[in-house]
Parts: sequence; structure tokens; C-alpha cells
Amino acid sequence: MKRLFWLGVGVAAGVALSRKAAETARQATPAGLASNLGDAVRELAGAVGSFGAEVRAGMNEREQELHDMVEERTGVTAPRAEGRHAAARRPVRRARRAEG
Repeated sequence: MKRLFWLGVGVAAGVALSRKAAETARQATPAGLASNLGDAVRELAGAVGSFGAEVRAGMNEREQELHDMVEERTGVTAPRAEGRHAAARRPVRRARRAEG
């Protein structure tokens, strides 16, 4: 009975090690390396995108605080950034050339 137990443990360990070795060998191939690199680049792009979104949100929040402070101290309503920057973000239409 004892030998059967250790035989089962050996078989289970052999299967686990064999699968791990096969996975490691697959990752060492050019396709496996490209897959790992692609995953890393996607993760980095997502992190950069979320960082940019957080920075923009912080900028908007701080700009709102500054506008409120100006209004409180001077009583003058300052123009909001949405109006100024919205026009700058619109695509510029160029006049068509007259065909001659």
C-alpha cells in the first residue's frame, strides 16, 4: 500500500513537472516571446491611458477650484475652459481650391 501511494505521488509530480516544462518551452519560442511582449505592451498602454485620464480629471478639478476662487474674491465670473478649448478641438475646415 505504501509503495502504491508513492507511485501515485511520483506520477502526479511527473505530470505536473512535465506540464510546467512544456509551458516554459512554449514561452521560450519566438511566438511565446511575442505573446508575452504583446501582453506587456497592452498593459503599459492601459496604464498610460488611465494615468492620462486621472491627470485630466485632476486638472479639471483644480481649474474649477481656481475659477471658484476668482469668483469668490472678485465677484467676476471668469470664462470656463470648456468654451475656449471646445472651439480649439473642433476640426478646422479648409476652403476647397477652385479647379481651373
